[in-house]
Amino acid sequence: MTDAVVVLTTLASEEEAVPFVRMLLDQRLVACGTILPPARSIYRWEGKLADEREVVVLLKTRRDRVEDLQQAFERLHPYQTPELLALPVHAGLVRYLAWINDETTGVLED
Repeated sequence: MTDAVVVLTTLASEEEAVPFVRMLLDQRLVACGTILPPARSIYRWEGKLADEREVVVLLKTRRDRVEDLQQAFERLHPYQTPELLALPVHAGLVRYLAWINDETTGVLED
C-alpha cells in the first residue's frame, strides 16, 4: 500500500476539464490530471434518467490531500454534485510515487 490515490471525476467537456485540472495543479492538490476522451454516463438524477456525454478525469494525488481536494471541488467544480471517488493505489513505480509526493507537497514558488 502507498500514500497515493487516484481520484475519479467527470466534467461536461475537455474545455471545462482543462482549466479545472490546472487550478488543482496550481494549488498543488494533484500531481497530474489525465483527461480521457468523451464517455457516456447514464444515471438517475432528480427522479429522471440522464444520458450525457462527459470526459473522465483521473487525478493523481496523496491520501492526505483528499480532504483539501474535496474542499476545492466544492469551490471549483461546476457540477452541483460532482463525482469524487478516491481509489487507493496498492503499488507503483517508486520514482512515480515519489513524483506524486513531491508535486503535492508545499507551494509553488513564483
